[in-house]
Amino acid sequence: MELYSATRALGALAHDTRLAIFRLLVQAGPGGLCVGEIGKRLDLAPATLSFHLATLRQAGLVATRRTGRTLYQAANYTVMGALVDYLTANCCGEAGGGSAGACGIISPQNPIQAPDPEVCDATAARIRR
Repeated sequence: MELYSATRALGALAHDTRLAIFRLLVQAGPGGLCVGEIGKRLDLAPATLSFHLATLRQAGLVATRRTGRTLYQAANYTVMGALVDYLTANCCGEAGGGSAGACGIISPQNPIQAPDPEVCDATAARIRR
């Protein structure tokens, strides 16, 4: 993923309603949901929902398919994964040599660890200056 695509995706998700729509679609799975069901579950007016879905589609986060007269919206897991990979690579690239552990990313190979108090104190001191 390139910087432009990442900023478009992040910008699209930087709104309460769009984030709620995207989360709902991610939870719905690859089949997605029909537009009416999304509006019903999130209590959104059709025009409002249409506006926010258009923004998510333009960012590549949501794909549309038509079955007869019904429109279905589904999360684009490929773009979502590319965005997470982009953020992880750039977060961890220089500081940790590409290691997810350097960013504190939680996985079975990198369980949650308590922060180092010395690092936290040093960071707080720099912020106060």
